[in-house]
Amino acid sequence: MQKLIVAAIIGSSLCLSGCVISVDGDGKYGHNSDWQDKEQKNRGVIAKLEPDLSLHDISMRLGTPDFNEYYEKAGDKFQILFFRTQRISGDGVTTKDECTPLIFKNGLLAGWGDTAYSLIKNH
Repeated sequence: MQKLIVAAIIGSSLCLSGCVISVDGDGKYGHNSDWQDKEQKNRGVIAKLEPDLSLHDISMRLGTPDFNEYYEKAGDKFQILFFRTQRISGDGVTTKDECTPLIFKNGLLAGWGDTAYSLIKNH
C-alpha cells in the first residue's frame, strides 16, 4: 500500500512539471520584453515632440533618461538627454547608439535626433 501511495505521489508530481505561462498585470499575453516596451513607448513619445517643451515636461513624459550630458557654451546651457529607442546589440547593456538624443538649450527642447546632436557637438 505504501509503495502505491509513493508511486501516486511521484507520478502526480511528474505530471505537474510542465510549461509556465506568464501573464502581465493587465491580463494580456505578451512576447515583448521590458526593453522592447520601453523602446516602443519612447519612440511614440518622441514622434509627438514639439520644439520649446520644457525639460520638466519631457521628464514627465519619458521618465529618467538612459544618459544625461550637460555643458555651457557662450552663455547658453545645454543639456542632452538620451532615451533608448532601438536595439543594436543583444548584450543587455544600453549604449548611446541605441538611444535618441534630446537637446535642451536653456531648459527648452531645441532639437532631437542624431542630426541635431551632431550639429550641437560640432559647434
